[in-house]
Amino acid sequence: MKKELEYFTIDGAFGGSQDWFTNIVMHIGGCAAATACDCCIYLALRKEALYLYPGPVHSLTKEDYISFSQKMKPYIRPRVSGVKKLQWFIEGFEKYITDAAAGQEHPLPVTMSEFPGERSFHDAKDFVRSQIDAGYPIPYLLLRHREAEKYKDYIWHWFLLVGYEETEADLLVKTATYGESDTFSLRDLWDTGCTEKGGMIKLGTGYF
Repeated sequence: MKKELEYFTIDGAFGGSQDWFTNIVMHIGGCAAATACDCCIYLALRKEALYLYPGPVHSLTKEDYISFSQKMKPYIRPRVSGVKKLQWFIEGFEKYITDAAAGQEHPLPVTMSEFPGERSFHDAKDFVRSQIDAGYPIPYLLLRHREAEKYKDYIWHWFLLVGYEETEADLLVKTATYGESDTFSLRDLWDTGCTEKGGMIKLGTGYF
């Protein structure tokens, strides 16, 4: 079985990219904020949570995305060690959502919870399938990995999972980050071989 979300493009790019950020701090360490921005755009487009994105969501541009990232920055701010805990991402994103919902009439609620990297591969596989099947992208934090060269663009990095394909013994997952997509073995990606693992975030809305 294969399932991919109906993702979005910005000026031909697959989602947003922190490489576009002109603010040096965000350019280097804004992956968590960029992931939150992409979640907001997706939820506005596909779950009718229009209040989450302050611009014209049906005519996305790089310039508007960069401006949006600066609005997200105070909530999920880059720091020396990075946004290295799932709870830090949730706390910052929840504050943004609360402020964005202020003054809105019946804003669609958004919920979040942790799926820590210490869980088993089989649990992770079921989690990914259930979230994608329900139509939600998955914020993913990868800290360290024994195959550092293979995942060099993903080490100590926040990104999104936006699709999967089942195989006999694995789950191939599609990522979204830096305005591009890759496909990885979830079994290999999840089994980091390191103490500092990361994990995933479960998103939900009032439609759950």
